[in-house]
Amino acid sequence: MIPAYPLQWPAGWPRTPAAETRAGRFGVKRQDRSHTSFAEITVAEATKRVLGELSRMGIDRANVVISTNLALRLDGLPRSGQAAPRDAGAAVYWQTRKGERRVMAIDQYWKVEENLAAVAATLDAMRAIERHGGARVLERAFTGFTALPAPDARKHWREVLGFAAAAQVSAELLRDRYRKLASARHPDRAGGSDAAMSELNVALAEAEREIDNGKGG
Repeated sequence: MIPAYPLQWPAGWPRTPAAETRAGRFGVKRQDRSHTSFAEITVAEATKRVLGELSRMGIDRANVVISTNLALRLDGLPRSGQAAPRDAGAAVYWQTRKGERRVMAIDQYWKVEENLAAVAATLDAMRAIERHGGARVLERAFTGFTALPAPDARKHWREVLGFAAAAQVSAELLRDRYRKLASARHPDRAGGSDAAMSELNVALAEAEREIDNGKGG
């Protein structure tokens, strides 16, 4: 089972460089008797949009995992009212009625709710393709995903990323090393694989958490 927290970025999906991320333009329309206004989208509203789009695709809520770096509500969905995490990416995993596993992940915006809203908007666009006879195009647009290795089977992030135990590791050095290794481990490259990328993504997430907590070396 893919964990909903912390973020489990799917193997084979490239990350958006920090310098290329930006503010989103997703909002919620408010209508009263004489005035229409727009408010910033919330985590709860963005989550609702994602689940709504998947529901219209025939996906049951029980077969959906929304994975982010936001702590969870009791129902397993991201909780509103939290400080924005350093990694605001969002990955939505689901299983079709045929048992096919799918994932969509977006990290190009500064806030988790914006990335979730972007997932919802993309799913809506995908459904439009299907309505116009592009079922095969839609099928090819989604990628399968593999389960992440169990926590007790994982290598330490320093081993995966090639850092000595006592080495000083900055966020910049970490991202540079990740990009170099990801290029070699990507499933589309000779010698790369989904499992290798998955291991690398997990190591990156663990390293970033340690660096954020002042334990990077």
